[in-house]
Amino acid sequence: MTARSTLQVAAAQVLTTADPVTNLTLSINAIRHAASAGAELIALPEATLAAFGSDLRAAAEPLDGPFATGLRRVAKETGVVVVAGLFEPAPDGRVHNTLLATGPGAEASYRKIHLYDAFGSRESELVAPGDELVTFEVKGITVGLATCYDLRFADQFTALGRLGAELVVVPASWGAGPGKEEQWDLLTRARASDAQAWLLACDQARTAPVGSVPLGIGRSVLANPLGSVVVRLGSESGLLLGTIDTDLVATTRQRVPIL
Repeated sequence: MTARSTLQVAAAQVLTTADPVTNLTLSINAIRHAASAGAELIALPEATLAAFGSDLRAAAEPLDGPFATGLRRVAKETGVVVVAGLFEPAPDGRVHNTLLATGPGAEASYRKIHLYDAFGSRESELVAPGDELVTFEVKGITVGLATCYDLRFADQFTALGRLGAELVVVPASWGAGPGKEEQWDLLTRARASDAQAWLLACDQARTAPVGSVPLGIGRSVLANPLGSVVVRLGSESGLLLGTIDTDLVATTRQRVPIL
């Protein structure tokens, strides 16, 4: 496949529910809308299958289940690559917090490595961690995957940069709270700089917490390899559109050879 220097990307900042069937319809509509706007790679949030605060064990599906199959179908129909967060059953009775990347010429999955045992939450009680970094190719461009709380671990993004990632896609369900918006803004920019790659972070739209579980703040963002914000959404549901250019990745890595 001939490598390209540019790729049209989108982040579909949606608000998912506890119902996977409803969420699949929401996702399909968002993907079609983004594809019609010219996007070639479309990110949806973490927990697109079912929102945190719902019964994730009951919602969890294998990667050939109906939710993933529905995403594959619409990705094929629209000719785009889709990255979305879902939950797989884990052998120990917990679930894996998994990203599925699927579309023409692309099929990959990443299980969240760093679990959100912070700010009073204990994701590890329900979620089993992954242990492998993942990259894949989209039209000759190397894409890395990470999820939400991974943003607090700079070494993961440096490692993705060393693996050749020119774009890192980060679906999230970033809980609201004191200082959390500032931390999100800081960390998304810093991790782009650590990887010296474009970073596309797609969060759940802002909503009230489910019980004690905060779900999202919005603020989906595209940052460039120097850590500068190119485009950012507000807190409401919406579609972020942007263009990445891997020539800037190469130039940045040549001028500032930290990797």
